Order: sequence, then C-alpha cells, then structure tokens
Amino acid sequence: MAVDPRGSDLKRLLAEDPGGPVVMLNLLRFAEDGVASYEEYARHLREVFLPRYGAEIRYAGAGSTVLAAEDGQSWDAVVIVRYPDRAAFGRMVADPEYQRVTHLRTRALTEAVLQATIPWG
Repeated sequence: MAVDPRGSDLKRLLAEDPGGPVVMLNLLRFAEDGVASYEEYARHLREVFLPRYGAEIRYAGAGSTVLAAEDGQSWDAVVIVRYPDRAAFGRMVADPEYQRVTHLRTRALTEAVLQATIPWG
C-alpha cells in the first residue's frame, strides 16, 4: 500500500502546478501502535517545518462514523494542510532536516492518500 510519495510523484506535482496556494488532503491509516510515531512526526511538522515553509494545518481529526464506504475504505485520520504553493511543499520534503524525521510518518502508517487539491471557482 502507498504511504510516501516517490520522486516521480513530486516531479508531477510541480509540473502540473496551476499556481497559487495548494491544500493537501491526507487520509491516514495507522499501523498497530503507529499513532505515537505519527504524533511525534506531527509535532516536528507543526513546530519546525510548517512555519519554515509558510504552511498551516487547516484541519486534523480522527475518523468517525462511516456513512458511505465499502469495507476497508474508512480512514483513521484526516489532515488538511495549506501550503503557499506547490514549490513550498517540494522544498519541505527535500529539506535534509525533514528527511531525518519522515521515517516517523512512514513507520506510523500502513496506507495513506496524499492528494493536492485545486479550489473550485
């Protein structure tokens, strides 16, 4: 299952840049005992990397009652992060200091969706 974006994914993200801010949707499925690891990763994100790259968490919450989904389609958590542009996201994930903590996210998850969004209208 997918957890981390590959280099080719990041290149495509930058190549398809419509300009302006980008809001990244994160759907997360935790490994057994993965919540603590993800919380440590999230602390680094909030305290160091998001401020450094001008980003902010717009929403973070635990999955709850599923109203419309097939078996296995529910998520443990949703995080929505706004970056000033796609380049800022790219710079963050390429940051050597970020690279030293990203293993916490990888270890925490069994599956994830990381999707850039484009505002309507």
